[in-house]
Amino acid sequence: MSLFLCDKNKKRIGGVKLNTPIFKETWDLETFFNGGSHSSEFKTYLQEIDQLVNDLEQDMRKWPGTFSQNDINILLMSIKKISFITIKLEQANSFVGCLQAQDTSDGQANLLRSKLTSMSSAFTKVMLTFEQLLGDIEEDVWAALLKDSQLIEITYVLNEMRNRTKERLSVEKEQLIQDLSVDGYFGWEQLYDLLVAKIQIPFEENNEIKHLSVGQASNKFSDHDRNVRKSLFEKWETAWGSQADVFAETLNRLAGFRLKVYKERGWDDPLKEPLEINRMKKETLETMWQVISENKQPLVDYMKRKAKMLGVPKLSWYDVEAPVGEASSAMTYQEGAQFILKQFEQFGPLLTKFTKTAFEQQWIEAEDRPGKAPGGFCTSFPESDQSRIFMTFSGTPSNVSTLAHELGHAFHSYAMKDVHPLNCDYAMNVAETASTFAEMIVADAAVKQAKDKTERLALLEDKLQRSVALLMNIHARFLFETAFYEERKLGVVPSERLSELMVKAQKEAYCDSLEEYHPHFWASKLHFFITDVPFYNFPYTFGYLFSLGIYAKALEEGKAFEKKYIDLLKDTGAMTVEELAAKHLSVDLTKRDFWENAVAIAVSDVEDFMKLTNES
Repeated sequence: MSLFLCDKNKKRIGGVKLNTPIFKETWDLETFFNGGSHSSEFKTYLQEIDQLVNDLEQDMRKWPGTFSQNDINILLMSIKKISFITIKLEQANSFVGCLQAQDTSDGQANLLRSKLTSMSSAFTKVMLTFEQLLGDIEEDVWAALLKDSQLIEITYVLNEMRNRTKERLSVEKEQLIQDLSVDGYFGWEQLYDLLVAKIQIPFEENNEIKHLSVGQASNKFSDHDRNVRKSLFEKWETAWGSQADVFAETLNRLAGFRLKVYKERGWDDPLKEPLEINRMKKETLETMWQVISENKQPLVDYMKRKAKMLGVPKLSWYDVEAPVGEASSAMTYQEGAQFILKQFEQFGPLLTKFTKTAFEQQWIEAEDRPGKAPGGFCTSFPESDQSRIFMTFSGTPSNVSTLAHELGHAFHSYAMKDVHPLNCDYAMNVAETASTFAEMIVADAAVKQAKDKTERLALLEDKLQRSVALLMNIHARFLFETAFYEERKLGVVPSERLSELMVKAQKEAYCDSLEEYHPHFWASKLHFFITDVPFYNFPYTFGYLFSLGIYAKALEEGKAFEKKYIDLLKDTGAMTVEELAAKHLSVDLTKRDFWENAVAIAVSDVEDFMKLTNES
């Protein structure tokens, strides 16, 4: 998906002249710990965390057998220590994640990841004990405790912890699961990351064969030349297919581990855990997908028109993100950064100031070089009140889209900086709300500022690419995982069957509107292999459509809305998404109305696109 255009000759974007480049394309990690993966300072930091976790474990052993209201100071002190450890662990995990992403050959960083995985698992085990102790407190005592002024703001999270114990196994069994996860469950994800880091895609450019990382190669799917896209796609499929059996084994083991744990807990629905993690009702999810499924025809019409413009009967997978028109989409990192800043200024001063700080203080790793991990992400360093953004910027418009998206994540963390640490663990669906909202600000402004029909057409098409991705591509991922988990309950699903399920899901999600599909998408999409959040797909679509409702409010109220937006973000970790929507948007997410309005907005650009491309 791409959002931005520039005129190479005039060095302009959206009609705005740009300044001389001033932003570096590499991030600064030395601010946190000197010495990278060999940092002695970081080694000491990990030792401190280890000791804090051990101390907390000892505290849990001294917990009163019968907890009374007079023991509230014990609870308060435990919460304080848990908050402190949570912040430090996130700081450490973010640092190691950045080290691994910037250089996939950094073996020491991989060792640090293994150590941190063990430490995080140890902390989780202590938290299981803490939550069970909360669950053992008598109802009347618990109600009295929650009236304390120091606990009122975290009542939702504490009740959530307490209620989780009702559907879990014994503390001993849950802790055993954590122990086994280190070398089992989490180990499979780490294996996948190592395998992906070694994949190289051969690509001929200027009569020279280059071997691209998967991150570099994926940017080529936005190339104007269909021969380039087609050739790359064939090599892309071959690369992932050559390791299909290993990836299939990995995916099966991850799913098998989950399903076994679910069975022991008495859970039959694989969606139970992801819905709880996302603090979302199944009714809301089902209503969202139902409305989307019934309203895809405009997107199908758009893709038919795009196929005609590209001179093909039907689009293939590698055509979906192809640019249209003659406007150049090449741009420098500096140009993309300045354009984002320009559009953020129209929304509010805090977002603009924050984003400028991120660029100036080198929070972003964007350099296009070999050896980097694929994809993009934003990670928070809460102890430093900073974030870091990772991506590979190679000059495509979709790179700027990714940059705006990740800056939205970073601003979400910034908005939460004064919130209680226990209320900062917001769900992925609302996390994707902030990121897609940031994209939307820039995309909408870009269309409005288009200097001519050619640029407007390309920008409209770019917005529609995003709608296709979030309403069709993500839907395909959800359909695939749903089918896969049902078959996995019966036994291991071989790689050939995984590809069959993938194509079937893509055909349904895209309304059978493509000529050629991506059978090994299940192997190439890292989201299927993430252990933190199962079914890491629907949060993107939820976030996109939810952000449309927020954006509608922003258009109505102008810059004055920024404060309300920040207030909404602050609440994202302290209530369900249904409660969040009711409080800040006055809507019921379990009803069709909200989703119908949101989907209508998402596909509204089709009409303009069709008018601009009408040959008559």
